[in-house]
Amino acid sequence: MASNEQTPLLTTVHVVPRQPRYRHSTLRRFCTIALSTTLVVVVVLFLIPINWLPHHTWDNGWDNNHPPLPLLWSTDYPHHSWPASQGLTYQELQDILLNTPSEIKAKEWSQYYASGPHLAGKNLTQALWTRERWQQFGLPDSSIATYDVYLNYPLGRRLALLQQKNRTVEDDTTREEYSVQYECSLEEDVLKEDLTTGLDNRIPTFHAYSANGDITAQYVFVNFGTYWDYEDLLKANVSLEGKIAIAKYGRGFRGLKVKRAQQLGMAGVVIYSDPQVDGDMTEKNGYKPYPYGPARNPSSVQRGSVQFIDVALGDPTTPGYPSKPGAPRQVPNDVVASIPSMPISYQDALPLLQSLNGYGPSASDFNKYWQDGGLDYHNVSYNIGPSPHSLKLHLVNEQEYVTTPLWNVIGIINGTLANEVVILGNHRDAWVAGGAGDPNSGSAALNEVVRSFGIALEKGWKPLRTIVFGSWDGEEYALIGSTEWVEEYLPWLSDTAIAYLNVDIGTNGPLFMAGASPVLHEAVHEAAALVQSPNQTVAGQTVHDTWDGQIRSLGSGSDFTAFQDFAGIPSINLMFTGAHDSPVYHYHSNYDSFYWMDTYGDRHWQYHTTITKIWALVAASLVERPIIPFSATNYAESLAAYLKKIEVKASEVDTSNLMEHQDSLHHVKLAVGRLNDAAIRFDQGASSLNQQIKHGNIPWWKFWQRVKLYLEVKKVNDGYKLLERHFLYEKGLDGRSWFKHVVFAPGRYTGYSGATFPGLIEAVEDGNKTAIKKWCNIIEQRIDSATAWLSRQN
Repeated sequence: MASNEQTPLLTTVHVVPRQPRYRHSTLRRFCTIALSTTLVVVVVLFLIPINWLPHHTWDNGWDNNHPPLPLLWSTDYPHHSWPASQGLTYQELQDILLNTPSEIKAKEWSQYYASGPHLAGKNLTQALWTRERWQQFGLPDSSIATYDVYLNYPLGRRLALLQQKNRTVEDDTTREEYSVQYECSLEEDVLKEDLTTGLDNRIPTFHAYSANGDITAQYVFVNFGTYWDYEDLLKANVSLEGKIAIAKYGRGFRGLKVKRAQQLGMAGVVIYSDPQVDGDMTEKNGYKPYPYGPARNPSSVQRGSVQFIDVALGDPTTPGYPSKPGAPRQVPNDVVASIPSMPISYQDALPLLQSLNGYGPSASDFNKYWQDGGLDYHNVSYNIGPSPHSLKLHLVNEQEYVTTPLWNVIGIINGTLANEVVILGNHRDAWVAGGAGDPNSGSAALNEVVRSFGIALEKGWKPLRTIVFGSWDGEEYALIGSTEWVEEYLPWLSDTAIAYLNVDIGTNGPLFMAGASPVLHEAVHEAAALVQSPNQTVAGQTVHDTWDGQIRSLGSGSDFTAFQDFAGIPSINLMFTGAHDSPVYHYHSNYDSFYWMDTYGDRHWQYHTTITKIWALVAASLVERPIIPFSATNYAESLAAYLKKIEVKASEVDTSNLMEHQDSLHHVKLAVGRLNDAAIRFDQGASSLNQQIKHGNIPWWKFWQRVKLYLEVKKVNDGYKLLERHFLYEKGLDGRSWFKHVVFAPGRYTGYSGATFPGLIEAVEDGNKTAIKKWCNIIEQRIDSATAWLSRQN
């Protein structure tokens, strides 16, 4: 057909097969695919896993004949010699920590701290001195953390025994005239042998957080003033309301003696130190009093705080948040006493107790807990009273309440792993010019711990994990310095903290004592077995050989409380304490002095260095071991033991309604069993990894095996690190919500000693079936949360 404007322009094109450009194209395509796939595999198996690790440099670890493999995009991975220690072997580090602590140095530090007053909020000079020492020891970034806190200081006080001379009534007004039968000195004797007892600026005897007051009232002897003592008095129909209580120190925290008296409508409380608590070393048994012998000096007075530590700790005006400048303040009615109290010596207590002879029932009429008073040889019959209307006490307590700074000293040794932290702490403040035992035997030990780690740093060591040291202020008032610090840094601590290691009183005697979270028991036993005992009956005995091996649960009374009970951080408290036949330790008295320590407490200063070594070795174990040396199984087994005690307690409570809650208790027991199974598997997995680390020799080119091993180690360590956090209950305990831990808290009637499963045991003691069921459910949930956590991390 002829082409025209109506026809398409079409051209016929003849197509033939294309000639191949290369003779071997199929082979080339195969090679391209294979090489591309290999590159992808390398990226997946090498580059991506490396970037999952904490970034730094990485090499074969065990085989140091090969140079490290540089990764320019990585900056945080554990040091090139991981899992071995960096700069020093673990054994070399242990040797430094065992050989560095010096009795001469410990004595020097003690003499400095105990040479003058260092009350909370009044020891800035010591804070600066401590920071300077730590900087000299190799912690250049040591700093001071300041908080503005609510404290009281004594202005005036009086306690006098009055005898009524005349009583008249005119126009419905009663007038009473009294003569002074005895004026309490409220002072401790100045001893020429003990220089700090005579300082012009020595601290008066007083109670922290005691209310101001001027009262004249009859008085009653209340034994140790425990909750149960007061219950005995109520059952005996002893009149308490409006009276002043005379109580012995001991068997519980002094603030709870005041709290119960306040609840019962009493007007005030006076507390004295009865020789009953002094063991064998008493004047009654023929021993001379200090400074001429080991018995108690009759004028010694125990100062202390009477804040209600069963409710909350830290600054009572900022509960649960740090007391920084400008922080909102609460009225502390729930945690601070509204009645006055004061401490006195047994020398001052004698006329008061003797004047009760023949009035009211005698202690001998009560149960065994009222027996064995130590002043019977002074003509004290321990009659209860009340004193007759004509015989009264005049108690005057004048305190100045202020908001004032206090100062924590914080030192840091940065580890390779910034998100795994071990904290060591001791408080620095004291009630007296001395404080050679409490707290400065611990302060001297902390300086030696820091100095020992500083020498390791000089020799090239760098820790795997970060170490934080705290010299706390304000512990004596209400654990204030440490609590405010924990409250301020709670998010960081919750994410990073492995453990808190506390030493308060480093030594006041020869018996080793430890309290700890169950996960830390093995670490304490191991360290105690590495340190020679100063008290050897057989050559070569270690502290572990001479120790009863018991590790107690932690209650309160020292700086571990906020870490464990508020933040859920596993904690330890270590000390050497007195035996039954040890010289009497004058707790919170002017006689807790350098002279007493050098003469009676630790004459060769060996217990100071011994506690230093144990403390440092526990820290080194937690800091340097590739796998954190915890035991989840021990935690589960401890929970089972705690639950058995509650079951025994429940069987003793006289209520017919408790049997219906056996099902709830049984569910808790089943939850503990599930946790135990998960803990065993988890610990076995950790043990297996430890064996791989111990015996492994992975060559550098098998990098994927090292990646896998490290990720498994990191997962296990996260499991251990965060295990205790799962036992926190956000709403806290009933009536004391600051305490968040469902397993541990201070006893509500004791304070110092710990309660286990506190919410549940309190419900059982009260016979409160609703609360029993509630706390069984809460505890079961928290245990199951811990179980699920371990199972995920295994």
